[in-house]
Amino acid sequence: MSDTIKNIFSTFSSELIQAVEQNATFKEVPAGEIIMRTGQYIKNTVLITKGRVKVFREGENGGEFFMYYLQPGQACAISMICATKNEKSQIMAKVVEDAELMMIPLSLMDQWMMQHRTWYEFVIETYRSRFEEVLEVVDSIAFRAMDERLEFYLKRHRDACGCNVLKLSHQEIGNELNTSREVISRLLKKMEQRGLVKLHRNNIELIDL
Repeated sequence: MSDTIKNIFSTFSSELIQAVEQNATFKEVPAGEIIMRTGQYIKNTVLITKGRVKVFREGENGGEFFMYYLQPGQACAISMICATKNEKSQIMAKVVEDAELMMIPLSLMDQWMMQHRTWYEFVIETYRSRFEEVLEVVDSIAFRAMDERLEFYLKRHRDACGCNVLKLSHQEIGNELNTSREVISRLLKKMEQRGLVKLHRNNIELIDL
């Protein structure tokens, strides 16, 4: 297991890897399962060793707004913040590709920050990268028209999965961009006419994005 951790979290020191092996809980989670809900207290910091996790912000009306993906080698910054402050989660996280999670107990967060320099650097880098992603989302909402937001959304999904064929329904995209399915369908049709995408029954193929 230590070799696996080293390969995925290459910046971890050997001492930190040993501490992880001794204290972390490893959990396999199938696609479709929700691992974190809005309003839930967080007891562990979640690190991804396999698969992909999608992070949402839920609205009061039940809507879901896509924030970012978590990939192998990354951690959920929200879980770190909520865990250290013993606060309820403000996001929902859903596994979209069969995943393996590494759960670090809350009690070790502060201890490792002082004991392991590489853990401290990993946590800071996690905060920084997630913050930058959130800023991109805010910029998209504040300064872009819906057609530009849709292109930005599709590119983020392509970059996350490393593929050009996205299994996304028009309704799902509408929910995550806080607009209607009809608006998304109309914009996707225009993108198809421009040669940017090709629409199939159950997926969207990115051609020139």
